Amino acid sequence: MAKLLVLYKTPTDSAAFDAYYWEKHIPLAKKIPGLRKYEVSRAPIVTPAGPAPLHLVATLHFDDLKAIEAAFASLEGQAAGADVANFATGGADMLIFEDQAV
Repeated sequence: MAKLLVLYKTPTDSAAFDAYYWEKHIPLAKKIPGLRKYEVSRAPIVTPAGPAPLHLVATLHFDDLKAIEAAFASLEGQAAGADVANFATGGADMLIFEDQAV
């Protein structure tokens, strides 16, 4: 299994972020080919030392790294990637990795 982890930093307007993310971005992202599972965090996001400068964490699951490459080469993947600029006013970090049970 491979994952795309998206760390959305605190936006300038949390309510606007939430409305856009849930009403527009999630439906768009769920059209990405090869997406197996889509999870989002529930607030608050904290570290062992206290609050984190994050508003939301999204985890998108795919079969493998090649599936993620194909997904984001698709029109749907490109549209979802480009859409992030429409609502993530605080910025976002994206991490891609394969996981392994230990």
